[in-house]
Amino acid sequence: MPRKSPAPRPVSATSQQPPLISARWLATSVGLTIAAAAVCAWAALCLLFWQGSWQLLYHPAAAITRTPAAASLSFESVAFDPDNAGQPQLTAWWIPQSPISGRAAIYLHGADGNLSNTVNLLTRLHAAGLNVFAIDYRGYGQSHQSHPSETSLREDADAAIAYLTATRHIPAASIVLIGSGLGANLALEVAAAHPELAGVILDQPIAAPMQAVFSDARARLVPAHALVHDRYDLNAASDLHIPTLWLETETGSTQQAPDAYAQIPSRKMLVWLPSGPVQAHTFDAPLARWIDSLGH
Repeated sequence: MPRKSPAPRPVSATSQQPPLISARWLATSVGLTIAAAAVCAWAALCLLFWQGSWQLLYHPAAAITRTPAAASLSFESVAFDPDNAGQPQLTAWWIPQSPISGRAAIYLHGADGNLSNTVNLLTRLHAAGLNVFAIDYRGYGQSHQSHPSETSLREDADAAIAYLTATRHIPAASIVLIGSGLGANLALEVAAAHPELAGVILDQPIAAPMQAVFSDARARLVPAHALVHDRYDLNAASDLHIPTLWLETETGSTQQAPDAYAQIPSRKMLVWLPSGPVQAHTFDAPLARWIDSLGH
């Protein structure tokens, strides 16, 4: 006889139910997922701010639209500061006196544009009897294109000093640093680190340059002070040990020397310039007097 198949065992109601997930575990998982997504979004925001915050302070232009030739000045375009591959990283204009005088000026422009915006001022510096070496930082003009920073600008200014002393054979004691705007903040820092220079001219340094970055609405969402290392602190004035000419613009009936100016321990001179277009006598005469005070 054929063997009967065993009857199927009854399935209990308990074994048919899927395993239960506790509400607490589910809420915890959802919360952790949302928190992880928020952290990732915040980290991405920090990264974007770190990569792009330089544009809040620096506004470089690549195109050279004007040269000293527009002011009938003879000049030489210079490429210097080679990298490891021998490629120059920086470009500059060398505007010599004829015959070449003993005093040379390194000009450091502000955060906007490039050397094209400086021709008028360079003309006046040259008229004061200075050989002028005006540089474009990396990221500006025809110099190597990279994101500028306080560190890179300091390196570029140091490279300019090295070029004049090593290549042009101009003694450091015959070199004057001149900076305008953010370039004045930079010139102050560099001059404090180079007491062997003849002097420094600070043309309207910016009291709080990093406010443009740290007051941005996006900076409130990230640890901006930890992500951005630029400072351009004028407190470096207390370390200045070379003659200093400080130029400020009149803003009212009362003229009060900047706090940083009061900190300078070396010989110093403060000149107030009228607001609006600067008249030649308010700039050129004090400049010539200050240069003469340096001796030869």
